[in-house]
Amino acid sequence: MASDDKKNCMRDIKVDKLILNCCVGESGDRLTRAARVLEQLTGQQPVYSKAKYTLRSFGIRRNEKISVHVTVRGEKALEILERGLKVKEYELLQGNFSDTGNFGFGINEHIDLGIKYDPTTGIYGMDFFVCLTRPGARVAKRKVRQSRVGFNHKVTKEDAIKWFQDKFEGVVLAKAL
Repeated sequence: MASDDKKNCMRDIKVDKLILNCCVGESGDRLTRAARVLEQLTGQQPVYSKAKYTLRSFGIRRNEKISVHVTVRGEKALEILERGLKVKEYELLQGNFSDTGNFGFGINEHIDLGIKYDPTTGIYGMDFFVCLTRPGARVAKRKVRQSRVGFNHKVTKEDAIKWFQDKFEGVVLAKAL
């Protein structure tokens, strides 16, 4: 029947999207400079996010723009993810992986990604969040003949960790050092 050399291509895991988030915590000039950094990194126009409610201790008001984010898909997402993981030295914690098979991490300085330092821009940290999926996940999202993805076909935490270790030869640590 099925030999060992044949692999089910529907079980392959791929990067659905990479979300880059840069939260400044205030609107104004710093936020526009952070947007310029994300645009320089991805080549796409970033989207501004607003505060849900007022926090006087942080000095932010409701509906004030406080962060920028951009969603990257395809080959560009893999290339930016590779650069981000190189900064983290391909080491992630087990807590970085969610139960739904996604993972995220943060970096402190965007200049580590290979962008030249500009004194007028400054240095910004950012969050990387990676959504993993399998072929056939579209059946849950499409408009016509919508269906559910079976439990065995969903990406789990263990699947995401194994994919990360195989694809990037990364190390997953149990706890922070």
